[in-house]
Amino acid sequence: MSPLLETIMLVCFGLSWPINVMKAIKARSAKSMSLPFILLIISGYIAGISAKLLSHQINYVLIVYFVNLAIVTINLFVYFRNRHIDHENEGINLKSYTQIA
Repeated sequence: MSPLLETIMLVCFGLSWPINVMKAIKARSAKSMSLPFILLIISGYIAGISAKLLSHQINYVLIVYFVNLAIVTINLFVYFRNRHIDHENEGINLKSYTQIA
């Protein structure tokens, strides 16, 4: 029963990540994203996976951990992509400002 409840918790928690990734891709800006938060979540999933492996509780719950970790890792890549876009946009805005002045 415990693995089932853990899986339900992970699925419920994990459903928010694809939505978050899609919103971040559409936003094309890292201004509303938090790198420390993303890294903290990744660390939590790694700790959960490690706990499963160290306690030899290798079952279907581990798959859910890996899926969630993969999606949050995608979010990390989107963060750096969006940050790059932000820097490019700041450079364009700065060039526009200097041409006006």
